[in-house]
Amino acid sequence: MATGPGSTRARFVVVGGGVAGVTCTEQLAGLFPSDDILLITASPLIKAVINFKQVSRTLEEFEVEERPTHMLEEHYPNVKVIQSAVRGLDAAQHKLHTEEGKEYIYEKLCICAGGRPKLIVKGNPYVLGIRDTDSAKEFQSRLARAKRITVVGNGGIALELVYEIEGCEVIWAIKDEAIGNTFFDAGAAEFLIPQLKADKPEATLPCKRTKYTTEGLEQEKESAAEDGALGSALGPDWHEGMKLKGTKQISHRVHVEYQCAIDKIYLQEEFVSSQKTSLAFPKNVSEEIKGKIDEETWPVYVQLTNGKIYGSDLIVSATGVIPNVEPFVANNPFDVAEDGGLKVDEQMHTSVPDIFAAGDVCTVSWEPRALWQQMRLWTQARQMGYYAAKCIAAEMSGESIELDFCFESFAHVTKFFNYKVVLLGNYNGQGLGTDHELLLRCTRGQEYVKTVMQNGRMKGAVLIGEADLEETFENLILNQMDLSAYGEDLLNPNIDIEDYFD
Repeated sequence: MATGPGSTRARFVVVGGGVAGVTCTEQLAGLFPSDDILLITASPLIKAVINFKQVSRTLEEFEVEERPTHMLEEHYPNVKVIQSAVRGLDAAQHKLHTEEGKEYIYEKLCICAGGRPKLIVKGNPYVLGIRDTDSAKEFQSRLARAKRITVVGNGGIALELVYEIEGCEVIWAIKDEAIGNTFFDAGAAEFLIPQLKADKPEATLPCKRTKYTTEGLEQEKESAAEDGALGSALGPDWHEGMKLKGTKQISHRVHVEYQCAIDKIYLQEEFVSSQKTSLAFPKNVSEEIKGKIDEETWPVYVQLTNGKIYGSDLIVSATGVIPNVEPFVANNPFDVAEDGGLKVDEQMHTSVPDIFAAGDVCTVSWEPRALWQQMRLWTQARQMGYYAAKCIAAEMSGESIELDFCFESFAHVTKFFNYKVVLLGNYNGQGLGTDHELLLRCTRGQEYVKTVMQNGRMKGAVLIGEADLEETFENLILNQMDLSAYGEDLLNPNIDIEDYFD
């Protein structure tokens, strides 16, 4: 592989140790067993997909396990993992430069560098973004000393956090009218809200997967953080095995502030000198209306755009991610999308020759199928990494391949508030305008089923709980069968619709 002092050549180079990067590397290693493949990652741990299960044609379930890099090398002898952050890219010369001063020459490059937390404010010691293993461990440590925290954001990590945290008051500030706006509608949110107040069920089985930490592994964490090098994103069940508990002897205590954002953040001294007052944690509706003044002094205060001020020990910024494109776009002619991602075409090509991208770092620039939309989720990271490797292989052989079937219709399965959640197609009516209707079935505490219908055809669905309808609904969405004749009987619990359509 070596080409000279400080320079290494490989046929394929992948950047990023997250799900997209590792999946792409594994696929390339299998497709090209006699070629050298380099995986460059800033973290000493990589994310491996395990227990993969194809639930249906588009739905897949899997777990993510963190592993030391040597395990990937042992499994694939033609793979070499380089632990280093990327400093820059010279696309014209096909060269990558790392922070260690090394140079890597590639024939084909796949950028899977993921994203970083979109912090509400930078440089504040009381504001923490949760994205990778180290930041999750830092949060766990600081939560153990906290009586109250403020969570800002309404995406997946925010939803998981507010449910998992115990022994701590949580002020949850969201910009939307309902919780979980990214994943479901107001009706589903109402179904889930009681779980925030209910005691959590005992965990049936502890997480038995091996947990690796970065302790004991050589890593210049401080210098890496200064350089902006981040570990790969957390797994879908990142909180398993973590004790997310504060100092108070309470279970769930969450107060949601709707349709607001952070207006200003005060440190303690600044807040005291401002002579403003903050609110106590509302334990019920009447206390919320009265706006009781807080007698305690807190390290940090948030002033919300609705005028309310709360003190807390820590602010968690969970407001999404920004694609990690900086080291690559400087001095290179990449097309970058409005959301900051590298634009990719149907073959996962970027606008620069011989460079592909997959996962959170990229934004699809092709016209998506009517029932699919890009979301920066685990399932799509795995699918994109797998498909990118196939596209690279096709280009190497001078062929082109059809867009993978996984991009035909959106499908995602996850768990929120201890309920199984399945999202299919245009599950929130995305792109359908006002010309659609909803069919609903809800049994409090058990299940919430919603289908999105247009002209008698199913365009999307949300399934919360063990409804066991995902495969049937997926088929109906993909087949676009006219269901007008069934009307509301489509969701009649006394009719076994699987018998009709499977």
